[in-house]
Amino acid sequence: MAAAGCGGHLKLTPIDASVQRPSNIAVYFTVDTSGGEPVPGLTAESFRIYEDEKPVSVLESKQTILNPEVAASHYTLLLIDMSGSVTGSGDVPVIQDAARAFGERVQKYQKVAVYAFDGSPGIYPIVGFGGGGGVAGGIAHLGTFRARDPSTNLNGGIIQALRVLHQRMATAPTPLSFGTLVVFTDGTDRAARVPREELHKELAGAPVGVLVIGVGAEIDERELSTIGRDGTILNKDRAQIAAAFDQAAARVEAYSKRYYLLGYCSPARAGQHEVRIETSVDGRSGSLRYPFNAEGFGPDCDPTRTPAFNVRRPKPPRSAPLEEGGRHF
Repeated sequence: MAAAGCGGHLKLTPIDASVQRPSNIAVYFTVDTSGGEPVPGLTAESFRIYEDEKPVSVLESKQTILNPEVAASHYTLLLIDMSGSVTGSGDVPVIQDAARAFGERVQKYQKVAVYAFDGSPGIYPIVGFGGGGGVAGGIAHLGTFRARDPSTNLNGGIIQALRVLHQRMATAPTPLSFGTLVVFTDGTDRAARVPREELHKELAGAPVGVLVIGVGAEIDERELSTIGRDGTILNKDRAQIAAAFDQAAARVEAYSKRYYLLGYCSPARAGQHEVRIETSVDGRSGSLRYPFNAEGFGPDCDPTRTPAFNVRRPKPPRSAPLEEGGRHF
């Protein structure tokens, strides 16, 4: 894949591309601002296509935005702190409502699972990725959750959740898979089962996004900021729990919509070429480039044809726990 191009204040980052006869080109990419904020909601008409720096007619190319679900599966795991400080706080009903709203919003774009942790070595499945009835039904179980260990195994819980997410991504039905871990906590790691260094080593090797929601007087903002490498929503005021979950859901939703799968019919019929895809939004512009071989190209192209991407899935770690089937210890 060619390196991403960035013009003006938009960054188009290519993920994969497909070149098929008779003359199908499909490119899967993300669009962000130069500051890293996602740019959702673009249409096929938002993009201009050039081959060898010559504009390709929209009528000739029949460019279209394909359903990105044919190329990639996206998974979000919501990991909820249910240690003694949470279950004894009286905030569980608020957390239930906030988690339910989070799941219902995000599951429109991604597969969602919900797990809980306390001071125990493992994590507790609340709603699996393939759980029937959606997120709402499973969230009800949080109301009867009782911590087996009232301490907070934040570091260990995150590592366990990363492995569950990683395992699910490795078995995705699509060529590409992406994962996001969203962690809610009202404090910091107290159990000390897993050293901080081990957690950060695991995070460094995890091919997923990590967003942290930290609400409460005991949160360590500095530490949570190092864990939430893709963003943090932090507030000392416990009355902001619902608002924090809502902000997290909005962020995951926006990042889900930053992915685009653009397909078109190339007018080329032989030889090596380079396609450039360009877009402009509110005076900001950006582009990406991709080289392709048009040998054997001809007419009768259907731009909505499913692309042929290379299968690239992470291998599940040997120590990965099973997604379903009870508590993990």
